[in-house]
Amino acid sequence: CTMELDQGKAMLMCLANKGFPSDWSLAWKVDGRSSGSNWEETKSPGVVGKDGLYSWSSTLKLPADQWQKVVSVTCEATQGSQTLVSEILRRDQC
Repeated sequence: CTMELDQGKAMLMCLANKGFPSDWSLAWKVDGRSSGSNWEETKSPGVVGKDGLYSWSSTLKLPADQWQKVVSVTCEATQGSQTLVSEILRRDQC
């Protein structure tokens, strides 16, 4: 995950690559919650590479004032109903 501030919003990007099959998706949790009224989430479909494996990306935007109150953000790679990989980004590490 990476984070940058853009026009008063914190923008976080999560990248996953070298996955298979194509039905994985990326989901966000902020302080353990899986949705928020003023979040903007953008997800890309899986893109297949020359090696036959897939890559995905997802972007999360939060208002900067809300970002200042966040403890941690988690990007989860899920397949079906199972969360198989997750990455936690702590705000104080950014």
